[in-house]
Amino acid sequence: MNPYNAPLAEMRFLLEKVFDAPTTWSEMPAMAESVDIDTATAILDEADKICRELIHPINRSGDEQGVRFEDDNVITPDGYKEVYNQYAEGGWVGLCGDPELGGMGMPKMLGVLVDEMGYSACNAFTLYGSLTAGAALAIHAHGSEEIKQQYLPMLYSGEWSGAMDMTEPQAGSDLRNIRTKAVPNDNGSYNITGSKIFITGGDHDLTENVIHLVLAKLPNTSGISLFLVPKIKVNQDNSLGEPNGVTVGSIEHKMGLKGSATCVMNFDEAEGYLIGKPNRGLVCMFTMMNYERLAIGIQGLGTSQAAYQMAADYAKERIQGVAAGGSPTGAASDPIIVHGDVRRMLLTIRTLTEAGRALSVYTGQQLDLAKYAEDNDVKAKAARYVGLLTPVSKAFLSDRGLDAAIMAQQVFGGHGYIRETGIEQLVRDTRIAQIYEGTNGIQAIDFLGRKVTGDNVQALTEFVNEQVSNINSYTHIEAADRTQVLALLEQLLQVANQVNDNKLKQPALINACAVDFLDAFGYTLYGCFWLAMSDAAQSHEDPKFALQKAQLNRYYMDKLLAKAEFHLSQVRQGDVSIMQMDAALF
Repeated sequence: MNPYNAPLAEMRFLLEKVFDAPTTWSEMPAMAESVDIDTATAILDEADKICRELIHPINRSGDEQGVRFEDDNVITPDGYKEVYNQYAEGGWVGLCGDPELGGMGMPKMLGVLVDEMGYSACNAFTLYGSLTAGAALAIHAHGSEEIKQQYLPMLYSGEWSGAMDMTEPQAGSDLRNIRTKAVPNDNGSYNITGSKIFITGGDHDLTENVIHLVLAKLPNTSGISLFLVPKIKVNQDNSLGEPNGVTVGSIEHKMGLKGSATCVMNFDEAEGYLIGKPNRGLVCMFTMMNYERLAIGIQGLGTSQAAYQMAADYAKERIQGVAAGGSPTGAASDPIIVHGDVRRMLLTIRTLTEAGRALSVYTGQQLDLAKYAEDNDVKAKAARYVGLLTPVSKAFLSDRGLDAAIMAQQVFGGHGYIRETGIEQLVRDTRIAQIYEGTNGIQAIDFLGRKVTGDNVQALTEFVNEQVSNINSYTHIEAADRTQVLALLEQLLQVANQVNDNKLKQPALINACAVDFLDAFGYTLYGCFWLAMSDAAQSHEDPKFALQKAQLNRYYMDKLLAKAEFHLSQVRQGDVSIMQMDAALF
């Protein structure tokens, strides 16, 4: 299996040259004294080392061995516990956590790059820390001061882990039908009773306690509330007490992510504590879920990068066929990198991956501004952009991640379908990213129905106008490329307004056309990012880097950007042909 090496030069280029992270950090007092570009570079270098030397080596073995459920205990694959201990001791679980409670306080636009490395190195292992960071984020945003002081330091340190417990057999995406109950006790706690399924990291042997964030219903209410439920009760001094009525019914046997424990969790009058206000649990849980949605998008991005490295290395080594027009070296056979179709696949993966990385860093930047900016107008605008970009980041990155894994597998030919090369594991591991944390269809409906037309296209218009301004400021891009992307941005707004004008007359329109609209937005936004990267690369100190970016930009503009126009044409066709057939005829 090929070694993994993080694209550190690409990451530093985005931080320094494309999104000017040093200026962003220097203008936020909460960041100014804790991070600069040298600190960020050191963190990225260390994360690369950990991913190469510790995390990636357990990827294949963890997949082959998988998680075991023995004597009511969930046991992770060999090596996971040892690697997790080193990972946690390095402070990586709390990288972006509150420094006053034991976190490192790093910005999210740096954190997304560390997340990408982890997912490239081993999807299954990285999920454990990701769920913990997301749980900590929700507790920090909505928990009482007492709960934050008691639980966050142990989560940031990685001594305890976190899990998100929502789904039940009869309540998947529609959580109104959950049956888990929460009965209040005289001491302010609640007894939680019910069962949850598909709980990633629900139990394992990596940490001494698992802190569950559980959705449940209070008596005589239809609303949903959120509760913190530890696997093992926690004493006032943070020592662990007795078991808390939290048990594992079984573990799921999955297509991929076999080193990640996905559990059926049973709660039998388990003691829990209210997070946020009664009947406002979904609001609180969405703090964690939105973090996880971005993280799962980055799972797709990490897969794309790993798949590209494996396929590109293989294409330069695999001897098969002769180049069109004859071998450049006169050999009887050439490496398959000479063939146009192989290059098409590799260039598609690479251009989508590099633009996807730009999307993740840009979204991280908006999250930082929404949280730390001093100017209230800047904070508010960034929050609007985060609302727009979160469903896009989750859906578009994970969709393109699976596309990349399948194309990379195709580069391997028959060798991609067998276990030895490792590429088939990437296909299996990343398939779930389109499904969990809200399927990508649901993400698209949220995007078009709430984020785009919910405010009558105001936020999208603001966002598009800013992209237009950025593009018009670039001095090192071709006029034809500028014109092409600007035209698509204009079309995007036109179609959005068309949907908005017809959403009440055609109630199925948004649901039927949302995926096409999100994809049109994604491909157009990637065009914006390619212009930004191409412009910034022209001042790069390495002429080869600048040339490479120009050539990759040319490929994207010539071969992929037109997909945006196709998807917009599908939205313009409306919902009639989709909704015309009676359900009985399917």
